[in-house]
Amino acid sequence: MAGTLPQVETYLFNEATLAEPPGVMMNRICTRVLVGAMVCAALSAGQTSSAQTAAATSSGPVIQIDDVTRFYKVYDAANGHPTADQLQHDYIDPGSDGLHHFAEARRVSGTAIAKNLTEHPEMYSDAKRCMAVLPRVRERLQAALLKLGELYPDAKFPPVTIAVGRGKPVAIGSPIFGVQLGLESLCATTWLNPNVEDRFVFVLSHEYAHVQQARALVDDEHPTVLEMSIIEGAAEFTAELITGEVAYAQLREATKGREKEIETEFVPDEDKTDISKWLYNSTLQKPGDLGYWVGYRIVKSYYQHASNKQLALREILQMTDPKAFLAKSGWYPGISLQ
Repeated sequence: MAGTLPQVETYLFNEATLAEPPGVMMNRICTRVLVGAMVCAALSAGQTSSAQTAAATSSGPVIQIDDVTRFYKVYDAANGHPTADQLQHDYIDPGSDGLHHFAEARRVSGTAIAKNLTEHPEMYSDAKRCMAVLPRVRERLQAALLKLGELYPDAKFPPVTIAVGRGKPVAIGSPIFGVQLGLESLCATTWLNPNVEDRFVFVLSHEYAHVQQARALVDDEHPTVLEMSIIEGAAEFTAELITGEVAYAQLREATKGREKEIETEFVPDEDKTDISKWLYNSTLQKPGDLGYWVGYRIVKSYYQHASNKQLALREILQMTDPKAFLAKSGWYPGISLQ
C-alpha cells in the first residue's frame, strides 16, 4: 500500500487471557505486522520522525519514560480508579509523540484503559514495581543500542517510548516511529524473566532489532514458519549481541537436551504458512514460541560460520530470502553451538 509503513507488534499472550488472539496478526510481517489503517502514516509525520531519527543517531535513540510517571500521577490521585475522561485528558492527551502513536495504532484510549483497569486492576497495581526500574532500564538500553550502532553502522535510531496501555499488546514498532512498549503488559509477563530490569532491557533490545530488519519482509503476505522463526531468531540473536542475553531466555531450559528432537520436528514444518505451532502461542501464564529458539539457533549458526562478523550481522538483519539464509547458515537439527 503506497504511503504505508511497516509496524511491529508483539503479543506475549493471547485472548484466552485478554481477548484478541494473536492468530489474527498476520497479513504481513515484522513480527506481527499490522496492515491497512494501523500501519498508515502521513508522509509529513514520517518526515518529521525521520529527522528525529537522524538527530538521535550520534547519541543513540531518545528513550522516553515520562508517560509512565504521568499515568501513575493520575492513577494515584484517583486512588487507583481514574475515570476514562481523566485517563484521556490528563494522561494520553498531554503525552509524548510515542504515546500518541501507540494510542492511534492500537486503539489505546482513556475508555479502553479504564475498561481493562476495571477487569484487571492487578495489572496496573503490580506494574508499579516495574516503574521503579525504568531509569536504570533507560541507562542500560541506551548503552545496548549504542553498541548496536557500533556493530551495525547502518542502524536506525527512532525513539523508544515506555508507556501504559490497555493491557495489550506488549510492544509495537516501526522504522519511522520506533518502539512503544506497554509497561503493564510486559510487567505482568513474569515467566519471561524474573528480574524485572533485565526483562525490560532484553525485550526492548529484541524489539529494536526488528526496527532494523528489511522492509521487503513486510511484503510477504503469507510468511512461512521458517521465515518468521528466522526473523524472531535474528532479533533474539541481536539482543544477545548487544546485552549478553536473549529476551526469551526461558526457552534455553525448556529445550536443553531436546534440541535435536525439537529441530527435527521443525524441519517438515518449515514451509508451512500456519505458524501457530511454533510462534505467537504464548499466554500470560505459559510460555510457548519454540520457533523463536529454533530461529535463534539458525541465526547463531550463520554468525558463527561467518569469517566477517560485521558483514554477517548486516546479512542477518537484511535477510530477505529465508531458504538461502538457512542453506548458508550451516545449521542442522541438534547442531552444537558455542
